[in-house]
Amino acid sequence: MLLKESLKIARLLSEQIVAKAQAQTSQPDDPLLKYLDPGFAPQDRFLKDRSRFLTAQCSRRAGKSNGLAIRLLHTLETHPNAFCPYIALTRESARNIMWPVLQEQDEKFKIGCTFTESNLTVTHPNGARIQLFGADMKNFIRRLKGTKTPGAAIDEAQDFGSHLESLVDDVLTPTLTDYADSWLAITGTPGPVPMGYFYEITQQRKHGFSFHSWTLLENPYLPNAPEFIKDLKQKRQWEDDNPTLLREWRNQWVLDVESLLIKYKEDINAYTALEPLAYNYILGVDIGHKDSDALAVLAWSPQTPNIYLVEEMINAGQDISQLASQIKHLQEKYNVTKIVMDEGALGKKIAEEIRRRFHIPVQPADKMRKMENIALLNDYLRTSRFKAKAESRFAQDSYRVQIDWERSTPDRIVVKESFHSDIIDAVLYAFKESPAFTYQPEVLKPKWGTPAWAAQEITDLERKAEEHFNKQEDPENGFGLEDW
Repeated sequence: MLLKESLKIARLLSEQIVAKAQAQTSQPDDPLLKYLDPGFAPQDRFLKDRSRFLTAQCSRRAGKSNGLAIRLLHTLETHPNAFCPYIALTRESARNIMWPVLQEQDEKFKIGCTFTESNLTVTHPNGARIQLFGADMKNFIRRLKGTKTPGAAIDEAQDFGSHLESLVDDVLTPTLTDYADSWLAITGTPGPVPMGYFYEITQQRKHGFSFHSWTLLENPYLPNAPEFIKDLKQKRQWEDDNPTLLREWRNQWVLDVESLLIKYKEDINAYTALEPLAYNYILGVDIGHKDSDALAVLAWSPQTPNIYLVEEMINAGQDISQLASQIKHLQEKYNVTKIVMDEGALGKKIAEEIRRRFHIPVQPADKMRKMENIALLNDYLRTSRFKAKAESRFAQDSYRVQIDWERSTPDRIVVKESFHSDIIDAVLYAFKESPAFTYQPEVLKPKWGTPAWAAQEITDLERKAEEHFNKQEDPENGFGLEDW
């Protein structure tokens, strides 16, 4: 009898434990349940992942932005008065990517958020808010440091370059410490060069990120994704192994050099020190209106066909006096022989102010035929005649400025708007003015008294004699030696 009672009690306890576990697993009151979609399993796994650090590598049109939007809105719902940052490469790209998705999800689930476009903030009825940031915004890092958040997102991570790791480790990770269930999600599409922090966390599984991956073929809300890819291949005349097709639509990391606007390759274009020659220097200046001011110093010598990027400065949010001070510093440091500046838009007034007020002889940069100048620069890169240090911003940005093949035509190259490089423009202005284009290798003369010298002397004398007689005309018949 006692045994039966014990078994009964044990069974009841077991049933209670199972019921409690099931309740904790399903959590019928969990707001996340209403966002889940049984027909979209890869996105559901991403949404239900409770890892502190997680990443999603997706093809284009896979629906990762919807997944991020749902994670952010769910976090607001469960954390009243909290703050959640969403970060893209630029403020404009953050707005274009996430703003309409958040509005769509808010309307779909009748959440009742308030959208303030002036500062790109979405406020939940409980006071929690999402704010959209661009990594190009002034004081961006300072505005995030010291905050606390239960959830943060970085989108289009493949475009961030070398500073993504610092953004994660030094800025965002400390903001997660105040919440037991906080998370940081990093999402993107494979980049054109298989390297960098996003490549490491997705392909090499470094830095402890939970990994998710899916493509547009698994997105149930696209009517006929396979047919779309088939039509795209036909339109672009792509083979199955085309790098852009594999990378953007098949979600595979491959080297896609042809998608890059600037053809820098570290193995043939990187240098550590200048050749010991006498150099002249040219300074190119790109004026930042929404972006940064960028200054690039190029070195050239009549003794070499090579052009070197020897120094660069990139600064956002500075005034004319600060810009002029930087120009003056580089001018004196290198004894610069020519300064060319972007005088488009407000640049003309700025350049005139620098000439008049600071007595710096800046000249307008030639901005005509930009794509032709890029083609010439790429020719110098391919033939290893343009050199830049591997750690330079120019080299890093070269891996990020991509051609938009969907909008490009055979006679017109269009650059993707997801990333703009100020330093590449500054380099182009100075490169266009470089006299290194006129380089001619020195012709070495034979040593005096040698057989080669004697042969050269005979050749020179014959050539001069022929030139002399060709110029002579018979005064009676009017013909020269060449008429015989």
